[in-house]
Amino acid sequence: MKTLILLFLLFLAPALAYKEGQKTKENFSPSSYPGHKRLKRDWIWNQMHIKEEIDTPLPHHVGKIMSSVRNNNAKYILEGEYANIIFKVEEDSGDVYAFERLDREKKAEYELTALIIDRRNNQSLEAPSKFIIKVYDINDNAPVFVQKVFNGSVPEMSPVGTSVTKVTAVDADDPTVTGHATVTYQIIKGDEYFTVDDSGVIFTTRADLDRENQSTYEIIVKAKDAPGFSGDSSTATVIITLSDINDNFPVFKHPSFHFKVPENVSVGGEVGRVKVEDVDEPQHRNTKYSFVRGNYRDTFEIVANPFTNEGIIRPKKPLDFEKVAEYRFDIEATDPTVDLRYFKSGGSRSISTVTIQVIDVDEPPVFTKLPYNFKVRENDAEKRTLGSVWAHDPDAAKRKIRFSRRRASPNGDYIRVSDTGIIQIPKPLDREFSASYNITVAAQEVLEDGRLSDRESHALVHVTVTDVNDNAPELVYLEEPRVCENAAPGKVIVRISATDKDEVSPAGFFRYSLATEDSNFSLIENYDNTANITVKYGQFNRELAKIHYLPVIISDNGDPDLSSTNTLVISVCKCNEKGNFTFCEERAKQVGVSIQALVAIFICIFTIIIIVLLILLRKRHKKDLSGLGRNVAEIHEQLVTYDEEGGGEMDTTSYDVSVLNSVRKNGIKPEAVPSTYAQVQKPSENVPSGAGEMEIMIEVKKDEADNDRDLLPYDTLHIYGYEGTESIAESLSSLESGSSDSDIDYDFLNDWGPRFKMLAELYGSEPNEDFVY
Repeated sequence: MKTLILLFLLFLAPALAYKEGQKTKENFSPSSYPGHKRLKRDWIWNQMHIKEEIDTPLPHHVGKIMSSVRNNNAKYILEGEYANIIFKVEEDSGDVYAFERLDREKKAEYELTALIIDRRNNQSLEAPSKFIIKVYDINDNAPVFVQKVFNGSVPEMSPVGTSVTKVTAVDADDPTVTGHATVTYQIIKGDEYFTVDDSGVIFTTRADLDRENQSTYEIIVKAKDAPGFSGDSSTATVIITLSDINDNFPVFKHPSFHFKVPENVSVGGEVGRVKVEDVDEPQHRNTKYSFVRGNYRDTFEIVANPFTNEGIIRPKKPLDFEKVAEYRFDIEATDPTVDLRYFKSGGSRSISTVTIQVIDVDEPPVFTKLPYNFKVRENDAEKRTLGSVWAHDPDAAKRKIRFSRRRASPNGDYIRVSDTGIIQIPKPLDREFSASYNITVAAQEVLEDGRLSDRESHALVHVTVTDVNDNAPELVYLEEPRVCENAAPGKVIVRISATDKDEVSPAGFFRYSLATEDSNFSLIENYDNTANITVKYGQFNRELAKIHYLPVIISDNGDPDLSSTNTLVISVCKCNEKGNFTFCEERAKQVGVSIQALVAIFICIFTIIIIVLLILLRKRHKKDLSGLGRNVAEIHEQLVTYDEEGGGEMDTTSYDVSVLNSVRKNGIKPEAVPSTYAQVQKPSENVPSGAGEMEIMIEVKKDEADNDRDLLPYDTLHIYGYEGTESIAESLSSLESGSSDSDIDYDFLNDWGPRFKMLAELYGSEPNEDFVY
């Protein structure tokens, strides 16, 4: 076949060369010989081609370019991207050579330009011509997979011939040459499960591929040239995963399950869980549980958990240990979504036995005869007992039950319940206050020691108050009645209606009438529970009355029927010609204070009175303390601190200056009065000063304190009238000034201004004043 192709190309080359020569003639330019008529010439060569990867020594002959120009000085030249690099031409003969081994997979064609020039002046002897050198393929490349690893997936248990995936390999050789780029595939590992066709599609060869036995397969595929060609080959790995289908039934993990549950488990609560094993993937696990044997379908239900596939057993009604202490039944686990095409007939059913043991607990009392609804007429003074509630101890102990009230609506002592469960009302009920009353009754067991059990149950007691016609209807009007003073007879002033706190039957109606006919108003009933107030005669006189008070009687149809007289206040207004109100008298507004406001005002007044009394008591207490402060026995308590400088003569707040006023006015020496603090006179000049002097003074003071029974037993000792014998100025204390023999008149201190006023008072005392502290 290869030989035939080469022979065909050899025969085709002259024709192609002739056609190219014709194009050259058409494009030939006689610019080199402008003064002569150009002779017809042409390029003459065969189609040039060369095989790739020739293993003979370089250079390799490609072909020959030739022109019809006959000139001994002619020279051939090649131009182009690869001219004089890969391809070169022999200047005289026109033979073209390749100086490199060519690779068709890198470049399949080379385009060059041939020129023939006069070597003497480099003038073109013929127009340039382009030609192509083709590189022939020799099938030197093996097929290569586009990726090393392929992935595929197919459902398990698929029939033979099911497509899994496709692999692709590429051959870089020339696809136009038969057999050079043709790729064939072959599975060299895993061919017992899969096969591959010439296009690379992989198919299954078995119908029993079970994901639960083997979930993935790793096969190796080889790609090679077409048969008959000795090309190389390559391989790729294909990982095939079997996807899951629902082809397996769930199976119980244990043949039996045992649960313990207290009898007070709530309805719908969890008793226990039964577990199954399903080898399918979670999305294909749809277990359904059903009862096979046992008469407890009405007591329990089994619900599958969608996440864990477990069966949750729940009670459908309350359990009672005293009635049934143990339940035993068989359950079956199935999957209704299993693909029946792969169902294995003859398989065993998945059945398990469930035992539920009920544990006795101390249950709260159980109310019977529910619900508790009672009716009572409102304002019924005779009926006090409405009925009773009843509860019993469901346990075997059968303890006594005590009842009590827990909550009430409305809140208040309207409904009572006794210890034995009797429902009573302490006073008649008013339906207008509340049409129904609800209380929550608690029942507790009485233990053996008399205490109440912590466990209790509740029941709702509903009391309905039936209506008695005990309220008269009341007047209702939407707007303030006004009438023009020149209103015509029959003019509608206002439409009135009524409301009744009692129940009004659908067929009930109100009757309206005027208390007196002696007025300029009339009443017309509309027979829809409303009435119109109209002008009777017309022409009101505002000079006589600007406001009219119209009594209206409203009656209901109750048994007995009740009526009320309501006053309708109608204003007579000035109007314009169109009948619009221009001026109306403003009626006096009623000013009232609610009971809550009065209570708040009373509380505020009472609080203010209490505060005032407390302030007065405090002032009186301070005044009493101030009087006690002048007691002779406690004067010394005001003269304790001497570690700070006083405020001078104007300071009258730190001590009582009256105790220092010991000088009588007019220079008369005051009468000697025994002082609480006996003054210690200076010792004589001949007594030596020192420790003996202070010791004598202390002993004298101690003796005075021991013998003076008028003083309180204070433990402090204050000395104010002794300065010591070493003082040049002698004693500076004003406490000795009361016993001074000086006859100096200190009245001149009054002329020295207010700053010496206090000092003048101390030394300017009257002779007839008693000496006081």
